[in-house]
Amino acid sequence: MKDIADLIGRVLLGFIFLYEVLDSVVYFESTKQTMISYGLSWKPDILLIGAITLLVIGSFSVLIGYHARVGATCLLIYWLVFTLVVYSFWNDPEEVKQLHALYFMRNLAICGGLFILIANGAGKYSVNRLIHVMRLPK
Repeated sequence: MKDIADLIGRVLLGFIFLYEVLDSVVYFESTKQTMISYGLSWKPDILLIGAITLLVIGSFSVLIGYHARVGATCLLIYWLVFTLVVYSFWNDPEEVKQLHALYFMRNLAICGGLFILIANGAGKYSVNRLIHVMRLPK
């Protein structure tokens, strides 16, 4: 059961970030303007392309289980920065403070899932495991 739970958890985490990739690419200009409105005005094109690159590498490696720890680390770097910049509820007006605090905690829970993946690896049903099993004896 643990192996199935590892696989399902990896797939669900991967899909969250694949959606982020799709959203960032389809609405590139809008995402760039949002970044600027949050104060990330230093070379927003490069920052956004870098974020998309981290997301693509991380989400695919987590999804297929190939170097999932590296992928989860990439996603964790992106997600922590994103969470701290976008949902800084301590600076928000009272009418959105509670909602942003909830989103902040939700994103921290996703970070917790990424930390678990970093600590435990991809599990039995992964490309890393498949490569390990297929190695021929010397």
